[in-house]
Amino acid sequence: MSKSQTSQSLVVAGIMSGTSADGMDLALVKISQKERAGGVRIKLLAHRAFPWPKSLRLAILAAMAGQSDQQTTSTPELARLNWRLGIAYAEALSSLIDSTKIRPALIGCHGQTVYHQGTPGPYAGRRFACTWQLGEPALIAAALRIPVISNFRPADIAAGGQGAPLVPFLDYALFSHPTRNRALQNIGGIGNLTVIPAGALQEKVIAFDTGPGNMIIDALTQQLYSKPYDRNGRIAAQGQIITPVLTAALKEKYFRQSPPKSAGREQFGAAYAARFLAACRKLSPQPEDAIATATALSAESIAHSVRRWALPLTVPTRPIDFIVAGGGARNTTLLAMLRDRLPQNVTLTTIDATGIPAEAKEAAAFALLAYQTWHHRPGNIPSATGAARPAILGSITYV
Repeated sequence: MSKSQTSQSLVVAGIMSGTSADGMDLALVKISQKERAGGVRIKLLAHRAFPWPKSLRLAILAAMAGQSDQQTTSTPELARLNWRLGIAYAEALSSLIDSTKIRPALIGCHGQTVYHQGTPGPYAGRRFACTWQLGEPALIAAALRIPVISNFRPADIAAGGQGAPLVPFLDYALFSHPTRNRALQNIGGIGNLTVIPAGALQEKVIAFDTGPGNMIIDALTQQLYSKPYDRNGRIAAQGQIITPVLTAALKEKYFRQSPPKSAGREQFGAAYAARFLAACRKLSPQPEDAIATATALSAESIAHSVRRWALPLTVPTRPIDFIVAGGGARNTTLLAMLRDRLPQNVTLTTIDATGIPAEAKEAAAFALLAYQTWHHRPGNIPSATGAARPAILGSITYV
């Protein structure tokens, strides 16, 4: 890597696999410095999604299921999964490089979260928060001969934060605006919201997980229809919302908690989905009604977050752009439910309208975080994660 490349611009690969556990999203991004202090310019060069092989997805889901009291994955299996994911990430990025002929100078790999506890809890005589992402970076670095930055979340937790959300750093870099309020909603397995008031400095940004995004929808669709997800929301569009189930679900303690807060399969995983489905079946035998109700839960929990925590921060005289990314941006039924529930002064659009494909955003975010780390600069936003200070994120694995 040349000195000019290091100080001026880098092509960075971002690798993201989220709580939906449906596959990897990869992005190749050119990042350079803006003239203003701390500013960056980001250009998406290429992106591609890679689904997990069936056997690997089952192993990931089994590891996540081990978050419950019924442990389903052994320590040897977790070790093997860590290395198998590293192989998968390396192969996917190698394929993207071969097809685009674009070779990055640096790789940012989020890894696959198998456990995330953003708030302190008791264990072996101490209370602490913790997180764990799998995907052996040494394998990626060795296979591609490119440095890898991984393990982004722990440094924020060590600084008193929840280790999430980290995407707001990209949100602010791309979408802060002097005269428009911006709310960036990512809908992956979990939904997360970034609120950027018009003209706000970075330290005024807040972000938090809104609750389930696609997670409950996907779990029910898999169980009831043997499909990994409700494509375009077609099943939900045929169903009726079971109002008593939705009303009861919205009383979940997490939805009432104030930010900063983060969620995952710990709160809304298989056990929650099973309870939710059982409640639906008591009142309706129609499987499409359960999918419609799960979709409404995602929409209403997001809209509640906007009304309760986003609107009070925005500049009242300025418009509010509500920009949706992630797999949920392809669910037209979910987007329609959101439009119906958002305040009238909020304009909903998808991130595609800004030139960034919905599936590429989070991968691009971890490319940017890797760029920050490589240049010895913080990548968290303390007002979003609850950290006591900015932190340089991640661990570097050299070639």
